[in-house]
Amino acid sequence: MNESVRTRPDGSERRLSEAYDTALLDLDGVVYAGGEAIPHAVGSLEAARKGGMHLAYVTNNAARTPEVVAGHLTELGIPAAPGDVINSAQAVSRLIAEQLPAGSRVLVIGAEGLRVALRERGLVPVDSVDDDPAAVAQGYGGPDMPWSRLMEASYAVARGLPWFASNTDLTIPSGRGIAPGNGAAVEVVKIATGRVPQVAGKPLPPMHRETVLRTGAERPLVVGDRLDTDIEGAYAGGVDSLLVLTGVTTAAEAVAARPEHRATYVAEDLRGLLEVQPAVSLADGGFLCGGWTAAVSDGRLVLGGDGERIDGLRALCAAAWTAAGDGVCGADASEALGRLGW
Repeated sequence: MNESVRTRPDGSERRLSEAYDTALLDLDGVVYAGGEAIPHAVGSLEAARKGGMHLAYVTNNAARTPEVVAGHLTELGIPAAPGDVINSAQAVSRLIAEQLPAGSRVLVIGAEGLRVALRERGLVPVDSVDDDPAAVAQGYGGPDMPWSRLMEASYAVARGLPWFASNTDLTIPSGRGIAPGNGAAVEVVKIATGRVPQVAGKPLPPMHRETVLRTGAERPLVVGDRLDTDIEGAYAGGVDSLLVLTGVTTAAEAVAARPEHRATYVAEDLRGLLEVQPAVSLADGGFLCGGWTAAVSDGRLVLGGDGERIDGLRALCAAAWTAAGDGVCGADASEALGRLGW
């Protein structure tokens, strides 16, 4: 087994808001869903900020400008400036600008946030393949983006133009449930053209680079709800992460996470930033966290004890991740998770 593979969540004797100088927070599913603040988000972030932690908002959503996002956060009671927001539109625009001359035309399939980011890099957004673009930039266009925009992208990509995608998240959380994300729209163009875009968003390096350049964080903590973007992005960037269970990822998925999807810390919501993280320790062939013990027996994860349910989940993660080693645990966790109410 690779010794660098995480086999249990870490503990912290200090509050995470004190142990790290900057929180790199995902937005959808972490801070808000469907435009409304997630329970405990506003108070937790206010307390973390007052305690000296810098809050930066890092999102794969390329639709809205940093000004709009900052305004929305401020309306929710989370004071933010445009400079506190880093999005995949900025990351993909930098990626394009590094490959095309200043003043190049770029066919935009997406919303205003992508257009603004392209202009900031000296590129010229256009709307049609007939405008002689040098590349195609595709980002989330919102629920009302017409099918004709995907057709326009397909025409341009099929002609051989360089194709860039802000991100490939297949789904996004909303106030009504899980909805298709930009990745679903990218798949449509891939099906039509047989080509694959260059991607900038989490978990890929261009987004991590953009975040580091804009925040200057020295001890960052990535905070997210998605294993395949937030947590994998932290893993790829070599920084610590906090998984919150307020968005896409379920407790069962956290337990069964692949090595690159195993968060440093696990919390139910953003209150985890303000809490000491109890250590997970070895105990009688299994693992102990809080008042819970967890072990693998006959292909099942077995949970015993009592206490805070998030401690029980941490113990289950340790048992499953250790049993899995470099792979994915195949142990059945349903009964143990059911006891915790997940």
